[in-house]
Amino acid sequence: MLRAITAFLFRAAGWKIIGKPPVEIRKAVWVGAPHTSNWDFIVCLGGRADMEINIGFLAKSQLFKWYSGWLFRALGCYPVYRNKATNMVDTVSDMYKQYDELHIAITPEGTRKDVDKIKTGFYHIALKANVPLILIGFDYVRKAVVVSEPIYLQNDYQKDMKVIYDFYLTIEGKRKTWIKNYEETGMIV
Repeated sequence: MLRAITAFLFRAAGWKIIGKPPVEIRKAVWVGAPHTSNWDFIVCLGGRADMEINIGFLAKSQLFKWYSGWLFRALGCYPVYRNKATNMVDTVSDMYKQYDELHIAITPEGTRKDVDKIKTGFYHIALKANVPLILIGFDYVRKAVVVSEPIYLQNDYQKDMKVIYDFYLTIEGKRKTWIKNYEETGMIV
């Protein structure tokens, strides 16, 4: 019932999904960018409901306070402890081995602020867990969540990242420095 209401509100607000959500895929790392607003999370919740795929999120542990942790867990969030000496790639890729079905969304920019390069943990998680990437773009100009076809990594970093960067060039709206630099030079940092 909550999913239906959330999907209804997503569409009522004028948002849509562009692309075919891969409902047949049981495990994937979802990569969301550009991450420029707190609204991205709300848009994600609506898009997730509209696609009818149970996608979890990684969120900074500071959001999991005694009064709010229950809410974030109910929304499908997993806490990320940035200050601990844990290997995030190993921890998350091991999660994929524990479940028959698991979808987790990651924002490779790691912040709403401008960045000149993206973090690559999502790439290494997908490689290690042997799951595809699904790219999603927050296209505020078209009020759309743009969904890519599944990307099966070849373990060729430059070649794999070119596909990712090229996808994000198609997303309209704010562009962070990492994608502007790629657009101007064709170089992947």
